[in-house]
Amino acid sequence: MQPDQCVSRSERIPVGAIHYNVRHWGPPGAPLIFMLHGWMDSSPTFQFVVEALEGEWHVVAPDWRGYGASTWLGRPYWFADYFADLEILLRHFSPDSPARLVGHSMGASIAAAYAGARPERVRGLVMLDFLGLPQAGADEAPTRLRHWLETLDDPPALRSYGDCAELARRLRFSNPRLSVARAQFLARECGRATPEGRIVPACDPWHRHPAPVPYQVADAMACWRAISAPVRLLVAEQGYVAQRFAEDGAELARRLACFSRLVREDIADCGHNLHHDQPERVAAAIENFFQVAERG
Repeated sequence: MQPDQCVSRSERIPVGAIHYNVRHWGPPGAPLIFMLHGWMDSSPTFQFVVEALEGEWHVVAPDWRGYGASTWLGRPYWFADYFADLEILLRHFSPDSPARLVGHSMGASIAAAYAGARPERVRGLVMLDFLGLPQAGADEAPTRLRHWLETLDDPPALRSYGDCAELARRLRFSNPRLSVARAQFLARECGRATPEGRIVPACDPWHRHPAPVPYQVADAMACWRAISAPVRLLVAEQGYVAQRFAEDGAELARRLACFSRLVREDIADCGHNLHHDQPERVAAAIENFFQVAERG
């Protein structure tokens, strides 16, 4: 997009009993793309992809509840709320047209399940390095629930940093592919000052609280099988999909087979945050996917 269209603007809208911060890039009249961030992240994470888009788009990226400038609950979160939040957001911004969805990690998890539950509301889905979590054993349920109960009175905490520069250095230590400029941007825009003046990621610490029930991949796969829209899966060369299924090709094939209209694309030289490491490749894949999908 043009440089002046790559400067974001934000608005707050009511979503049920809370408020969502929603970030926009591009002209309001352009075709809509919804970009949904992942766990322990927030909407500015898509800045580099937006800058790499060649066409004119109106990109809408919410901060999920408990992230960024959206309402923080200060208590455990219920994952199903994200599906309801997405439903309300799409009614607000795209009431009459099926939506183009792009989701990274947790955002892809939410978008894919939603696309199966509401197939008529999604015209296309791009999943960034997500194909479900490892299946938890059923016998984990009592232990997991007990741990959840025992830690309710012990709020989790996030590591804090002296300033944005220190957080930026930490981001580059964790991901050496980040340039100094990109790390500084993420530290500044995806960080939040504490009352003591230190910097933490702009995420409610309660997101680190363990889930009370095990992950059930069968539920996710049932939703994937119900998706009618075309799907593009971008797999990071050194990301979570590659790591989780490196030794289990049969399980990888089983999950991929759930999607009736899937195209997989592998993105080289990147980790799980491929939208940071290879934003040009990701942007090109997104634009090509929606342009081709909508022509036929």
